[in-house]
Amino acid sequence: MSWFLLILAGLFEIGWAIGLKYTEGFTRLWPSIFTVASMAVSVLLLGLAVKQLPIGTAYGVWVGIGAMGTAIAGIILLGEGVSLLKIASLLLILLGVLGLKLAH
Repeated sequence: MSWFLLILAGLFEIGWAIGLKYTEGFTRLWPSIFTVASMAVSVLLLGLAVKQLPIGTAYGVWVGIGAMGTAIAGIILLGEGVSLLKIASLLLILLGVLGLKLAH
């Protein structure tokens, strides 16, 4: 259950990171509310997950999911550039996340 919560926390991290773009510096009400709510849920779920998981592993996985997902969402939703180096870097993050999971 802790791993499920951790993955869910990472997905909410993607939500708030992408949400930041839509808040336009927290000047738009609904995107700002969504973003702040996603931040709170993400941190809450991370806190629940670390009750059972080592903090270093959980935090590394949480950040990895967030970083990877946000970069992919930026490409898909926001038209950010994609390159071979960016794809290779995302694969390295994925390997790191998987490595942390396997090392646990």
